[in-house]
Amino acid sequence: MNTHPFNSIITQKQLYEQDFCLWIEKTIKQIKAKDFDKIDWDNVIEELDSLGKSEKRELKNRLVVLLEHLLKLAYWETERDYNQRNWKGTIREQRRQLLLLLEDSPSLKTLFFDSIIKCYSEARKIVLDKTNLFDNLLPLEIPFPLEDILNYDYLP
Repeated sequence: MNTHPFNSIITQKQLYEQDFCLWIEKTIKQIKAKDFDKIDWDNVIEELDSLGKSEKRELKNRLVVLLEHLLKLAYWETERDYNQRNWKGTIREQRRQLLLLLEDSPSLKTLFFDSIIKCYSEARKIVLDKTNLFDNLLPLEIPFPLEDILNYDYLP
């Protein structure tokens, strides 16, 4: 008896719920074979949409972390000597990852610039929570030149 999952009587929708990787493999084979009427289009669309949202979420999260560490480096004087090496490493890694994201998906550049103010506000709140710095010490507006935020060599 042949028990390979491709040969069992299971719908694409059931396969999606039971074995996601196998569903992907089978869907790819169906697309390559141009067997479009057997494809589970609802879940294909859902996965593509989710993939796009994931990229956008990653960009925003990395931007918040980058801005958080730029703020720490620029304003948290009592911890700077002890932590600046780690902060600089985090800054460079977040920049590297952001640049890779933007290289792979240039359309995310618009999201980068559209999100930067909100991401800065979020990073500012995180820094205030983590550092107990006075609220008036951290600027309400981004204190770093926008063109330098992704500049690998820029440090405040």
